[in-house]
Amino acid sequence: SGREPDLIFVAAENLARLKETHLDGPADLVIEITSPESDTRDRGEKFTEYEQAGIPEYWLIDPEREQAVFYQRDEAGRYRSILPDENGIYHSKALPGFWLRESWFWKIPPVLDTLRELGLV
Repeated sequence: SGREPDLIFVAAENLARLKETHLDGPADLVIEITSPESDTRDRGEKFTEYEQAGIPEYWLIDPEREQAVFYQRDEAGRYRSILPDENGIYHSKALPGFWLRESWFWKIPPVLDTLRELGLV
C-alpha cells in the first residue's frame, strides 16, 4: 500500500522489508488514529487496502468516541473484529505476548500499577 499510516510495527524477522524510502511488503501491524476528517477513509479505503495488502493486524483508535477497534486477518485473509476479553484486555496476534487494556488509551493509569500488572515489578 502507498499509504503512510500513523504507526506501523514490523517484526524483527521482517526487518528486510524496511527500505530507506518505503516498506517493501506488508507491515505486521498498522495503527490509525482517527479524526473527524479521516474517519471515513480509515474505516473504508484504508481498511480495504490494508486487508488486501496482507497486513495481519489493523487497529483503529478513535479518541473522540473513546473507541478502539482491533482487526486481525482470518484464514481467508479477511479482517475480523477482535474484542478485548472480559477484563478489557486486548491480546495482539502480530506482537505475540503483547497485551493492553483498551481503557489505557483514554486514561493513563498510574505507572507503578501498570508495571505491577505487566509483571515488571
